[in-house]
This record gives sequence, C-alpha cells and structure tokens, in this order.
Amino acid sequence: MKDSSTSEDLLRVLRGLVHELAPGERLPSSRELIERHRVGPGTVSRAIAQLTAEGVVITRPGSGTYVAPRQRRTDAALDTAWQTVALADRSVDARSLADSPVQADAIRLDGGYLHRSLQPTRPLASALARAARRPDAWDRAPAAGLHSLRTVFAALADAEVGADDVLITAGGQSGLSIAFRAIAAPGSPVLVESPSYPGALAAARAAGLRPIPVPMDENGIRTDLLAEAFARSGARLLYCQPTYQNPTGVVLSAERRQQVLAVARAAGAFVIEDDFARFLQHGGSVPKPLLSDDRDGTVVYLTSLTKPAAPSLRIGALIARGPVLERLRAIRLVDDFFVARPLQEAALDLLSSPAWDRHLRGLSVALRDRCGALVSLLAEARPDWTVDRIPTGGLHLWVGLPSGIDDTTVAAEARQAGVVVSPATHFFASEKPASWLRLNFAAAADLAELATAAGRLTIRGR
Repeated sequence: MKDSSTSEDLLRVLRGLVHELAPGERLPSSRELIERHRVGPGTVSRAIAQLTAEGVVITRPGSGTYVAPRQRRTDAALDTAWQTVALADRSVDARSLADSPVQADAIRLDGGYLHRSLQPTRPLASALARAARRPDAWDRAPAAGLHSLRTVFAALADAEVGADDVLITAGGQSGLSIAFRAIAAPGSPVLVESPSYPGALAAARAAGLRPIPVPMDENGIRTDLLAEAFARSGARLLYCQPTYQNPTGVVLSAERRQQVLAVARAAGAFVIEDDFARFLQHGGSVPKPLLSDDRDGTVVYLTSLTKPAAPSLRIGALIARGPVLERLRAIRLVDDFFVARPLQEAALDLLSSPAWDRHLRGLSVALRDRCGALVSLLAEARPDWTVDRIPTGGLHLWVGLPSGIDDTTVAAEARQAGVVVSPATHFFASEKPASWLRLNFAAAADLAELATAAGRLTIRGR
C-alpha cells in the first residue's frame, strides 16, 4: 500500500482481515499496520476508530484491538406488507434525484455540482477550521440564521431587502421544500417552466402539489401562456429560474421579467424565483433578479452556495416580505430548528474572504472554457446532435437529439460506454415534446476528461 493510501483503503483491508479471523482474535498492532501497509499513524487511528464505531472490533487499552462478537442474524424474513396499507397512496418519487452506482472509470456529466477541481477546497477548509475554533461554535443558532450571514445574503440579492427579510436554509433543495409547503396547500396546482429542474418537480410533488408545465422559448417562459395557465388552473404559485435556467441555460428577457411579475400580480400569485446560478456566470454582467423589481411581496427568492462552492456547503437563503416570511420561518422551525452554526460561520467566513472573489473570477473563466470546449467536441464527435443555445452562465448544455431518437435509450447507451448523462425525461412535468440530454461540463475533472467523454460518446447511438 502506497504512502498516499487513505483510511478508506486500509478499512477495506481490515474488514477483509476481520472476516477471516474469529471473534476474540487479535488484529495486528498499530505499528505492524503502519509498517506492513506503509501508512501514517493517523490513517491507522481513523480506520480503527471507524471499525470500533461500527461494532466490528473492540479496542482494549494496553492490550490491542480484537474482533468483536458476531451479531446474530435471523433467517426469518421481515414481514412489512402491513406498511403498504398504512402508507396508502402517499408517495415521494425521488428517482430523478437518485445517485445511482456507475462503473469505476465512468465520466460523470450528470448532476448539478462542480467537480472537486473547481471547488474552493482550501478556503473552505480554512473557513471551517476557524469556525470550529469560535467559543460559541456549538451554541444554538437563531432559527432564521445568523444575523451577519443574513446581512450578507441580503446584500448579494441586489434588491431593497435587509437581514430581517432573509431566512437561512440547509441548501437550495431544503429551501424549495420549505417554500412549496409554506405557500401552497396539498392538492394545489403550481406552475413550472417546461422543462424545469427535477429537484423542484420532486419537491413540489412531495408537498402534495400538482406541477403544471408552461412552455418556454429562447426568451424564457412564455408569458402569454403563463397568463392562460393561471386562469385555467387557478394556481397561486409559479416556480421559475429566470437566470441561466436549468436545464436550458435560457435567461429570461428584460421585457418578460416585467411581464412575469405583472401576470403573477394580476393572478394574486406568488413567484418562487430560484436564483441558483447567480455566481455561475461565464463572464459579463448578470441580470438583476426579479426580486429587485418586486414592490408588493410577490417574489419569494431562493439562492444557495452549494452550486458555486461545494455540494456539502449546505447553506442557502430564502428572501421574502410580508406574512409569507412568517410562514417560511415556522416551517423552518418545525423541520429542524436551525441550520448548524459551524456551517453558517464557515459560510460567512468564506463569503467575507478575498478568496471568495478570487474563486468566482477563476470559476467564471473555467466554466466559459469548459462550455466552449464541450460544444466544439460535440460538434466533431456527434454532428447529429444539436446545441441551439450556448449558455452564458450555469453548468449545463441542453443538447437536442435527432427526431425519433429516445433520450433514455441514448443515456443508457452512453452509460455503457462510460459516460453518465441526464435524459430529458426527468425535466418535464408532463409529456416531453422532443428528446434532449443535459450535460454538465463542470462535473468533469478537466478539459482532457471532457475530450475523453466526447470520444466515448461516438461509440454508440449513431
């Protein structure tokens, strides 16, 4: 085992050894493990601690580490049939969000996060370390979130809002779940762009809502059809992504931004503005959010740090005004009281650091380069696929497939060739009008891996 081996590598070895030994038998000493596998003392300590926590081994100070007694297993199958009756017809469909296993050498162009190579890992580590050293690090945080962090999010929103209008959430997905449940009653319709973010569709359905699709074009959601959808459905809620929409990358035009607000006001409806990609521009200016033109509390604004920073920085923010904010706060409190204080402190430290601005500048260039590279690679490798729009922000390409070609079939064939992509099926609240694939150019390690992925995509599907 090489010097760079991790505790996970050693864990696999030790689990195999435990399987071979009988309960009560002694494992090699720490010194023996260090010498035999060429790892550091810390690696050994972490592996032994993990196995101890799992109940696989027992440590005896001054004596050594021993195989723990085996847990008894019953051969009788657990009968859970009664649960089907008790659960009735209530269900939560998370299939479109599931992280399914892939082969070890697969290149993942699915999902909605940055590859580790694009994440600000060092600033994050430093911020978290400083947060953990604060004397109040493990105290209870306010239900609405730390006032200083809410102040920062209010400033980032580029609108006339303050800290008291902000509610800190455990990432964007948590914010969506809170907003859907706070605003609309179970059984109610919610209007969504078509196509739309699968996580929003899943969260809406889990809240008992009925997503109703409203078509888009190159300028964003069609406001003529939006007004009709409000009138026909009686909906009092619209979910949309006006900037670098997921999956299409479309930016809602300035004219339609005003129209969306006007149509929603006329319908007496709320607008959930998911501004997930505000920090993911590829250069140039970013349009102001709908929130900046909202004068009567129509917009409930959502943003998050998980996309521009790292998946496990589960920090987001909801911004709202009026009674709806109190409803959002109540849901937050009932769900889990508050977001972990150390994570909030780390997020505040990161956002306040010069390293954050440097990261965003570098990320903007990297995203632009990767997007352009993937467009060129696909034009050569798959000329039968079409990219109608090169996005100016976000993480994804929305790629059209030839007529009569099924996107789920192409996605399955791509997976067999070692490239994981997202089929269009997951992005539509009802029947999809054609076939597309969504490719995340920010999920690959580098430009070379993107080129390898494009090469693999030529193997099948012609």
